[in-house]
Amino acid sequence: MSDSPGFPDSAARERDEAESASAFAHPPVAPDATAAYGDHPDQVVDFYAPRDGRTGAPLVVLLHGGAWRAPYDRAHVSPLADLLARRGFAVASVEYRRGGEEQHAPGADPVAPDADPVAGRWPETFDDVAAALDAMPVLAARELPGADVRRIVVTGHSAGGHLALWAAARHVLPEGSPWRLPAPPPLRGVVALAPIADFAAAVELGVCGGAVTQLLGGEGDFEDRAAHADPGALLPTGIATAIVQGVEDIVVPQAVSEAYVDAAAKSGETVGLTLLGGVGHFPLIDPAADACAVVAEEITQLAW
Repeated sequence: MSDSPGFPDSAARERDEAESASAFAHPPVAPDATAAYGDHPDQVVDFYAPRDGRTGAPLVVLLHGGAWRAPYDRAHVSPLADLLARRGFAVASVEYRRGGEEQHAPGADPVAPDADPVAGRWPETFDDVAAALDAMPVLAARELPGADVRRIVVTGHSAGGHLALWAAARHVLPEGSPWRLPAPPPLRGVVALAPIADFAAAVELGVCGGAVTQLLGGEGDFEDRAAHADPGALLPTGIATAIVQGVEDIVVPQAVSEAYVDAAAKSGETVGLTLLGGVGHFPLIDPAADACAVVAEEITQLAW
């Protein structure tokens, strides 16, 4: 799914491949409803109703990962959405615009046929997440009338974990940012799963084949745009935040989450960090894995 930072040994690579295969072996789960929050085909949200039929269920907004790259859409987290719905949550799985092969800086060499697509679209990826979250209370009230839109928890995996943290930090964006909110968003909290949470750490480790630099449009734009996009620079948020991280993760290593937690502490904020031994990147979204149950419990603690 993405390049691994550093040079993991063969055992680590084999574990990662097995975990990835397990997570992606589940067939996609069709939503109960889909609604648009914009005119682009990717500006849609899939809704999953609580499987027990309860009313007043908290709403979990789910942001998928995939290094902000086009081949990876919300389908691969639909089994997780279904798991959360079976746990009694209402779920909104957000699609957003991502990078593709045709996107590269003017004058740059085209992407090689065997290379990963460019990561992200600036500013569209952020436009979409902001628009989806802003529209969510109205959309969810219409599509899932049993959901309690006063109790929203945002969660996301990997690149989606970055977007979840970012969505909760829009009120601390720099003045003049088009995505800045005048007040904290009405969230119960954020549960970020192996998130690309700190850009400096992610770049240093080469996370996802340079995806962070690509997301921000290249090295020439990095510093200015990072001020509007790096969760590690958007602290404190004042919103309850928890991170779930596999100790054996070679895709987005533990050091990236720890850098964010450290930055939060320096800002005067405490971020919960749950480290799972013997777990890599993909079990966090794999309903067949014990790690996924931990994720559901972390969400439960914030939502209820």
